[in-house]
Amino acid sequence: MCCNGQGMREALGWISSLVLLVTIVVQIRKQWTERSGRGVSTFLFIGQTAASLGFTVYSALVRNWVFTVTNGLMLLSAITGWYITARFKRSLSQPRDPTPNAPSGEVCLSGTASRLPAELG
Repeated sequence: MCCNGQGMREALGWISSLVLLVTIVVQIRKQWTERSGRGVSTFLFIGQTAASLGFTVYSALVRNWVFTVTNGLMLLSAITGWYITARFKRSLSQPRDPTPNAPSGEVCLSGTASRLPAELG
């Protein structure tokens, strides 16, 4: 029955889980589309990963499937966010290649490629 106490508790749990997961997915999507990890601490993802792993195991042990699924998905979101943040922070710290399409050792000049000695390139 959908309106008994147990059904209402389960519905509340799943709805809350959905709200939490949508919130996290929106943040990860924002980081991805902005190609930025600025303002996001790596420690956030380390802590979230550790906590989500612990809560997932605990939830499975007590057989609470709402929290097992939620925390398992939060663990995946933590790992995804950690990867995205690290990727974009790393790309910001590396100098940009002025000739990304030129083969190694070549520099594009006026639409043509000229071979330079290795010590100059």
